[in-house]
Amino acid sequence: MEKKVYLLLENGDIYEGYAFGAEKEVVGELVFTTAMTGYLETLTDPSYYGQIVCQTFPLIGNYGVIPSDFESEKPVLTAYIVREWCQQPSNFRSEGKIDAFLKQTGIPGIYGIDTRCLTKTVREYGVMNAKVTYTEPSKEDAESLRSYKITNAVPSVTRKEIETFDCEDSKYNVVLMDFGVKQNIIRKLHMLKCCVTVVPANTSAQDIINMKPDGVMLSNGPGDPTENTGIIEELRKLSESGIPIFGICLGHQLMALAMGAKTKKLKYGHRGANQPATDKTTGRVYITCQNHGYAVVSSSLPENAVESFSNANDGTCEGVTYTDRPCFTVQFHPEACGGPLDTSFLFDRFISMMQEVKNNA
Repeated sequence: MEKKVYLLLENGDIYEGYAFGAEKEVVGELVFTTAMTGYLETLTDPSYYGQIVCQTFPLIGNYGVIPSDFESEKPVLTAYIVREWCQQPSNFRSEGKIDAFLKQTGIPGIYGIDTRCLTKTVREYGVMNAKVTYTEPSKEDAESLRSYKITNAVPSVTRKEIETFDCEDSKYNVVLMDFGVKQNIIRKLHMLKCCVTVVPANTSAQDIINMKPDGVMLSNGPGDPTENTGIIEELRKLSESGIPIFGICLGHQLMALAMGAKTKKLKYGHRGANQPATDKTTGRVYITCQNHGYAVVSSSLPENAVESFSNANDGTCEGVTYTDRPCFTVQFHPEACGGPLDTSFLFDRFISMMQEVKNNA
């Protein structure tokens, strides 16, 4: 028998749907993603920490659960909303069903909601808090949701110990700072002959320098970047070391803050696999995968920073190159899986930067 579940929004709107996954009342920040593929990558992306995620693509679960596609060990999102839940997946790689997976990992799901209407509401009002409940709420209950805030996001998702991945036949040693890293960043670096050492987010700049890496990668991750004051200070020190640095998503924002720039919260963010980013040098537009609710303020960039990419929809900063040191960062995901991979050449740029520094050593 289908069990009714309700989604109460901070603005007082109430949506009625049906439950799947874990049965648990939760409060989170409601966001939407427009990705048409890769729901498993969405579910396991640590950048969704503390958030209730709505998929705009209507059918979810049709290719089951495939652990080798996960971006992290388990989901950290708060709840999951879909239009239609496919109960009988069909894929030769499938190892389970999404309902069982959500139950196992403690994530409540809702299906049968008008996700198009819900998405339009978020676009109009902006990101807001919401509650998943199994007793019919009233509009008056929405008042209590306004105090919810995502905190301690990076400490909640980062590794607790240093982990080194297979270094056989590697040409470069890369330290990857884990702010909520996606597994495909590690896979991409391995493909390019990099030995990857993943370190916790609170690792000091001096400890990283002592590892004598050829390069440092700053990963994606969740939450408000300005909360991470300790990390920002260590990145400022690290940027002065001369070690090549490549930052993605939250890593991009944290490096900008370390260099004196500012960030802002976007009305409803950029989440999906169809976000256009314009190369400011060539004018070429790339289709990119993105998942962020904050952006670097272009006008706040210091003199040694050049905006390299901008969002073709709203003009927000999507990339920065630092002219006085071997460091560049992007807001989007060049390692995106399941795609697009239009900007994967940026990893080659990072490799070239490391090789140039090695040649000049």
